[in-house]
Amino acid sequence: MIDTHAHLYDEQFDADRDEMIVRARAAGVEGFIIPAIDSTSFDRMMTLCRSYSDCCFPCIGLHPTSVGANYESELSFVEENIDKYKFKAVGEIGIDSYWPTEYAEQQIFVFEQQIKWADARGLPVIIHARQSFDVIFKVLDRVRTDKTRGIFHSFTGTASDYAKIKSYGSFKIGVGGVLTFKKSSLPEVLKEVPLNEIVLETDSPYLAPHPFRGKRNESGWLPIIAEKLAEIKNVSIEYVDKITTANAVETFGLLDY
Repeated sequence: MIDTHAHLYDEQFDADRDEMIVRARAAGVEGFIIPAIDSTSFDRMMTLCRSYSDCCFPCIGLHPTSVGANYESELSFVEENIDKYKFKAVGEIGIDSYWPTEYAEQQIFVFEQQIKWADARGLPVIIHARQSFDVIFKVLDRVRTDKTRGIFHSFTGTASDYAKIKSYGSFKIGVGGVLTFKKSSLPEVLKEVPLNEIVLETDSPYLAPHPFRGKRNESGWLPIIAEKLAEIKNVSIEYVDKITTANAVETFGLLDY
């Protein structure tokens, strides 16, 4: 399996990062897409990915909740570094309307600019869409090109949100721990989503699946999400693994997987 969204450089893993990665690989998770947040965590991310260059693949981008008074310098940091390493995606980027912010317009500007940089390099984007599908769709309708592609990370949208994403024809949805929550509406939505449009993710250390909800999440729990998806689709977990892994390989260009 491939965890397509895991912040394994997060400080919550400092005490047992190596052991956590060993546990994940023992559970069958052999690849990790590592999304960026901002300049403050960039060195930590790159140190991790150099230490585990066979399985941890870095991205670059400015997270919407990191868009603040210094957004111009943070965006310049992305531009200055985007060609210095073989990043697998531009992300995570997008719009976050959950937290009150005085930088809503700047989030839109930053999102648009990073889509353009990704398109220019043939890279996928990893989109953070928290209570913001309407804004994100407006941005994509305005700036999207035939090169724009990627993942809607931690998808928790409705059937109509999925239909809009599907209309673009070049995006997959990332499914994580929310799928396992007892009151989640996601299982019903995913009944209509083909497996070839889904990738698996944990968003570690956040959004741990049931029965570990509220605890620090880790990539070794990805099979719990795969098992729930297999149940919804009435297929084997091996089949879910096969298809979602192929989707991740295609999206991120992981030729060795």
